[in-house]
Amino acid sequence: MAPSPINAILSSRVTEGLARILFTFPFWGSGLAKLIDFRGGVAEMEMFGLYPGWLFNMATIIVQLGGSALIITRRHTWLGAGALGIFTALTIPIVHHFWSLEGERALVAFHTATEHIGMIGALILVSILEQVRLLRTCSDPK
Repeated sequence: MAPSPINAILSSRVTEGLARILFTFPFWGSGLAKLIDFRGGVAEMEMFGLYPGWLFNMATIIVQLGGSALIITRRHTWLGAGALGIFTALTIPIVHHFWSLEGERALVAFHTATEHIGMIGALILVSILEQVRLLRTCSDPK
């Protein structure tokens, strides 16, 4: 039985690689921005009460770029996704604390927090899918 065009697209390593790049874009895009404009990243950290700003900015860059690289290269995907998931979860009480805001600011922070929760679920899912792929590869008698 010939594979369907959809199956061929979805099982393509090119499609998977592109999906991993697109999936991690919010992280590596932010990490590169904080690296290129380091002073701006430091100011952003300090705006949210994170001192010393340079240390938190550096840690953010390492987590965002490193975690993205691990997911994109399929090397220890679980570690990259875990680091990005914890990072994303921490941004909710630090940056997107909708429960302590009012009006439009609270609404925007709420929507951002719920998007972050969805991203955390997707990070868990990419780890699960990679684990399934590894288990299939190990059990394949080829």
